[in-house]
Amino acid sequence: MTIRVLVAEDQSAVRAGLVLILRSAGDIEVAGEAADGEEAVRLARELRPDLVLMDVQMPRLDGVSATRQVVAEGLADVLVLTTFDLDEYVFGALRAGAAGFLLKNAEAAELISAVRTVARGEGLIAPAVTRRLIAEFAAPAAPSRNAHAAEPAELASLTRREREVLGCLGQGLSNAEIAGRLDMAEATVKTHVSRLLGKLGLRSRVQAAVLAQELGL
Repeated sequence: MTIRVLVAEDQSAVRAGLVLILRSAGDIEVAGEAADGEEAVRLARELRPDLVLMDVQMPRLDGVSATRQVVAEGLADVLVLTTFDLDEYVFGALRAGAAGFLLKNAEAAELISAVRTVARGEGLIAPAVTRRLIAEFAAPAAPSRNAHAAEPAELASLTRREREVLGCLGQGLSNAEIAGRLDMAEATVKTHVSRLLGKLGLRSRVQAAVLAQELGL
């Protein structure tokens, strides 16, 4: 299956490099390019890509606001590019429902792997990146501490298996890794993830992972 990607990056040289890398993969098609957030949203509506590779700091409309619109309208999954300063931009992208985060200095193979991972529904990419993100946002002083804190009743709505899956998400595990640890089919893991996200009112696996860390699961 070909993965159609929209690349949103305001620096032309960086954008050209990203496009070149993506086009080197046989299963990835660059559906379009955007130089700012407004163009990213417009092209997402027009082209309906599978995934938007979104820089967070862009003119006219920042990547966080663009991510929020793309996710809210169900146009595509969003993979956020960050320098990993862990500022309000990254936190905003998390709250907006970004499916994953990738460092701008990632190697070509990491970029291609991240796109494939998010495209198949594995929101937690690059364990070293997501675990650092989780650790930062789950820290007591982090501004996101109560952003998605679930009431006890909400957590109580989860089944035993869903709690176990949520705990695994908090450790940055992929569906395949969760399946192996909990001795269940990968398709069953996907079902549990979908259900627990719905019950907890979360938009992405990344948000679920942060919540799991905050709750000490």
